Amino acid sequence: MSTPSFDELSVGDEGTPLVVENLTRTNFVRYAGVSGDFNPMHHDDTIATSVGNPSVFGHGMLTAGLMARVVKDWFGPEALRRYQVRFSKQVWPGDTLTFTAVVTDKREENGEKLVDLECKATNQDGVEVLVGSATAAAA
Repeated sequence: MSTPSFDELSVGDEGTPLVVENLTRTNFVRYAGVSGDFNPMHHDDTIATSVGNPSVFGHGMLTAGLMARVVKDWFGPEALRRYQVRFSKQVWPGDTLTFTAVVTDKREENGEKLVDLECKATNQDGVEVLVGSATAAAA
């Protein structure tokens, strides 16, 4: 896949969405393994439900990492210059998440062509679970 050039991009353009269907506890455990975050709220139903949750829930940074993948897939692995997210809702086993990025601005700064993006992740009910922004370098 080729990355778009700065001149090809316009405000309002959207990258290819990433859809992750049917999150599983295995997704959460795999993320725990690579991140080293073994908080039992993400893999132990007994502990998660003992504090009022319906089940285990996904790591916020798992959701953030999947969102960053949209930017990486669109602009390339070395293009990300700034990335900021806020977790709006928890993600649960069985959720389907859709990650999107939309161009909100284009600019040149210090000789680099930059694209600002609005980033969102929604669940299968259309509820935003992550919102944020990113800046990527474009060729």
